[in-house]
Amino acid sequence: TFNGDGQVWFKIAEWGATFNPFSFKCYNLNGLTATIPRSISSGQYLVRAEQIGLHVAGAPQFYVSCGQINVTGGGSANPSKVSIPGYVSASDPGLTVNIYNPVPTAYKVPGPAVFSG
Repeated sequence: TFNGDGQVWFKIAEWGATFNPFSFKCYNLNGLTATIPRSISSGQYLVRAEQIGLHVAGAPQFYVSCGQINVTGGGSANPSKVSIPGYVSASDPGLTVNIYNPVPTAYKVPGPAVFSG
């Protein structure tokens, strides 16, 4: 089993936005694919998929799903980790953005940097 308490979470993928015209990269897709870095240690993990609804400016809506996985044949990497809750702030520009007016010309996905191995 995996205990999700404390600083045990790290990010392996994120999908941001495109511009001209503005759109989120995962908009209207039927699925997304991510690769678990080979360098992470073997063991039990929770994979947490998170979508943040930004259709109401300043009132983000979090949609989360988790699944337990067992990593085998891993390496010895020790990525920087964060706590959930606590990995983002309510004032994070990626959560307070108004996606309608003015139309964003930049967008940074909230949370830690992606660990790529």
